[in-house]
Amino acid sequence: MAWSALVALTLAAGVQAQPASLPNTSVPALDLQRYSGQWHEIAHLPMFFQRNCVAHITADYTPQADGRVGVRNACDDKAGKRIVSEGVARSVAGHPGRLEVRFAPDWLAWAPFVWADYWVVELDPDYQWAVVGGPDRNYLWVLSRTPTLPRAQFEHIKARAARRGYPVDRLVLPSDTLE
Repeated sequence: MAWSALVALTLAAGVQAQPASLPNTSVPALDLQRYSGQWHEIAHLPMFFQRNCVAHITADYTPQADGRVGVRNACDDKAGKRIVSEGVARSVAGHPGRLEVRFAPDWLAWAPFVWADYWVVELDPDYQWAVVGGPDRNYLWVLSRTPTLPRAQFEHIKARAARRGYPVDRLVLPSDTLE
């Protein structure tokens, strides 16, 4: 192996090992009424439960009378069949930008392992796009109120997510999500 290649690999490994330059925390305020409604997925880190989703990925959030939020995720698979998953989210006390989401049946709601962290880590002031992640950086979603997002805007969002320590090189973009 040439020395220049070895140096390049060493430097690349060092860049990946550097700590995040932006804190990985949730937004300080989240208005669930404004956040409710339909969001379109622009990109996500690979997740087992999304393995068959290839297009038209959406998330619908509906406030409920008990303070929780109904969650309805949907997508099209390779055959064009619509896949739907329904769940519920609850607020995390003391952290307005954090929710816990559950897709398991109600009778399992008592079990802590059925609740997943859902942190809104970045949010457009007009609630037109959002970035959702979690404390371990194992998942990430870029969401938009519209089915597409301008490529330049997505690249800025992606760069900030990388600075938070998310592995953005693994992002999956469903078909036709960037302008």
